[in-house]
Amino acid sequence: MYAGLSGVIWIEYLWKHRRKKMNVVHAMIGAVICPVLFGGVMELCQQYFTNYRSGDWIDFWANTAGVVTAAWIAWFILKPWIVRK
Repeated sequence: MYAGLSGVIWIEYLWKHRRKKMNVVHAMIGAVICPVLFGGVMELCQQYFTNYRSGDWIDFWANTAGVVTAAWIAWFILKPWIVRK
């Protein structure tokens, strides 16, 4: 799910900035840091605000792996393809 979330953010960012110089810091904040923080907050909410769910470090690392995978795919595969269009 987090690969999909991050991937959609990457596609939108790359598409909107295909003719301009891309600011990598803005892309990393919006498409990497924010989804990772969101995943962490969701795990904490599951642990402390529900009786039927538990927060899990493995889920957090899986979410982070999805975000990192989407970032690699976007930067090395989608970016060259979108910039050419």
